[in-house]
Amino acid sequence: MHMTAEEKLMYDVMKAIYDSGIPISFKGSMVLKACLHEAGYTEDTRHTVDIDGNWNTDTFPTADQMVESLQKALDKSGIDLRVGLYRMYGEGRSAGFELTEPTTEEALFTMDVDVNRPTMPTKIYEMEGIRFRGVSPTQMIADKVSAISSPKVFRRIKDVVDLHYISKVFAFDATEVLQTLKNCGRVLDSFDGFLNKSDELKHSYEKFRFAGGVNKPPFEEVYEDVKAFIKDVLPEE
Repeated sequence: MHMTAEEKLMYDVMKAIYDSGIPISFKGSMVLKACLHEAGYTEDTRHTVDIDGNWNTDTFPTADQMVESLQKALDKSGIDLRVGLYRMYGEGRSAGFELTEPTTEEALFTMDVDVNRPTMPTKIYEMEGIRFRGVSPTQMIADKVSAISSPKVFRRIKDVVDLHYISKVFAFDATEVLQTLKNCGRVLDSFDGFLNKSDELKHSYEKFRFAGGVNKPPFEEVYEDVKAFIKDVLPEE
């Protein structure tokens, strides 16, 4: 599985945060890549340009506390990047951080962090010697199935793509997925868009860019793989 120089740097940042003890667990594409790698998936997957995480503490951290903690973690690990906050967290809104190269002031990537949302099951991942805490595979699958069950599926094509990757190395446990969603106070939607508007879905997929020369499988292959993978939670047609 190929890793871009940018992704390698993002993993270094995730390791620095994990080593520092900051109460952040990671989620999103970077965790998925490590999860697939651990499960034996060897092909290239879509690349990403941001880090996603959950910050969970008993109190609500201030903007200065978050920036200072993250900057200290990077400095201690010898990572020469500057952390800046460009969006403060709030109701239904994550904190947005920008990591920039100090000499050129070029923004290299961003980090979106939800603060004190409901906690999720996590595990320790390892990717080429880099360790960090991320959401569990079942949580990841549950989140993606939930997204594609709703009308948001057309804006969440990446979740369809990710479930295509996941289907190659994981078995689907419907009971576990439904229980995981229940623990978060969520239920599945009707899958109407996914099942009944495949032409619109194909159009969204065709517009979705796979950066860095990564192979983009035909829509039909991705769609059928995902449909077969999650069949145990789909309504009867």
